[in-house]
Amino acid sequence: MLAGLGYAALAYICWGLFPLYFHHIAQVNAFEVILHRSVWSLVFVWGLLAVMRRGAWLAPFLAEPRKLGRFALSAGLLTVNWTLYVWSVNHGHVLEASLGYFINPLVNVLLGTTVLGERLRRAQWLALAVAAAGVLWLTLSVGRPPWIALFLALSFGGYGLLRKTTSLGGLEGLALETLAIAPIAVPALAWLGLHGSSALNHAEPALVGWLLFSGPLTAIPLLLFAAGARRVPLATMGVMQYLSPTLQFLLGVFWFHEHIDPARLAGFGFIWAALLIYTGEGLITLRRAARA
Repeated sequence: MLAGLGYAALAYICWGLFPLYFHHIAQVNAFEVILHRSVWSLVFVWGLLAVMRRGAWLAPFLAEPRKLGRFALSAGLLTVNWTLYVWSVNHGHVLEASLGYFINPLVNVLLGTTVLGERLRRAQWLALAVAAAGVLWLTLSVGRPPWIALFLALSFGGYGLLRKTTSLGGLEGLALETLAIAPIAVPALAWLGLHGSSALNHAEPALVGWLLFSGPLTAIPLLLFAAGARRVPLATMGVMQYLSPTLQFLLGVFWFHEHIDPARLAGFGFIWAALLIYTGEGLITLRRAARA
């Protein structure tokens, strides 16, 4: 349990500190960053599987086109999520990106209800209503819907839904997703390099190292998360997941000095209240079930 808490905390802290990394390579456009992230994740993950001699799962999956189609779709959603997140960090929208990951757990609940037929308790419906009020408040106060946050939450929620209905673990699933993106990412990155448009053509060695590091940086938190999830109760993981957007929010305010006015802070307050209602109700329900 203690080791599992450590693994999970490290995974969420890594994800929470991602804005520092992407801001560090801000001179590279978001599209090329995603190409590097996809290609070097492919190299790292498949190299790791080879070292660990974990390839027996591959042949059965390649024989099932329907499952491969699911992973192609999940890879597409993950690419959209990555691209929008990198763009938002590099264009001064860290706070709105963090809002997207605060909203994401509630999107998961809504998808579970509408797609998987899961039933919600009253407090969970209340949490969704409060979160919706927060989004509405942000829309009215800012003059537009928080599009970045909503698209981040929906794309990652859809990705989570697809991964929930598959039987592969985190490492194997990421291996298939990087393989699905490879026919686009590898030629695109090669084309940029051949035409002198890639950051690798004229970057300093330090920047080249940072771009190559995007592969391990993508895979390692996923491996830590998988190790934590096997050892820690789901409810505890649900509470701990807010470490990531909280760190992003704090970085946006205190490191990147993004302005947050009282009206916008009130919108975040609605989302935080919804999360407290949902998390508190879930913990109470689990304790009652344990006693019974």
